[in-house]
Amino acid sequence: MEDENVTFEEVMEEIKEFRDKRDWKQFHTPKNLPMAIATEAGELMEHFLWDTQEKAEEKAKSEDKLEEIRDELADILIFSFLMAETLGEDVADLMMNKLDKNKEKYPEEKARGNSKKYTEL
Repeated sequence: MEDENVTFEEVMEEIKEFRDKRDWKQFHTPKNLPMAIATEAGELMEHFLWDTQEKAEEKAKSEDKLEEIRDELADILIFSFLMAETLGEDVADLMMNKLDKNKEKYPEEKARGNSKKYTEL
């Protein structure tokens, strides 16, 4: 899949085809998938562990490290897409619904440039 204009549906079909050809659906359960997401998130965080902010930003732009960082991020996204599929949810709908909730929790006039949690705004 080299096309830059790939849809969520096309990505999901590729993920499912990869999974199904290996008979892995049996392992992709509501219990296992969140653990896989957390594991991959830990692997992503490991790339930046103990770094200063400046060093982390440097790594995020470094081609030799960026490939590994991209791979960990992709693993997180793939497992997240599979979790949505396992729950019978549409990824785009999930994200749009959450963005709508966040817009209410974090109105522009209160949240702009502010890192406080919505309960503190």
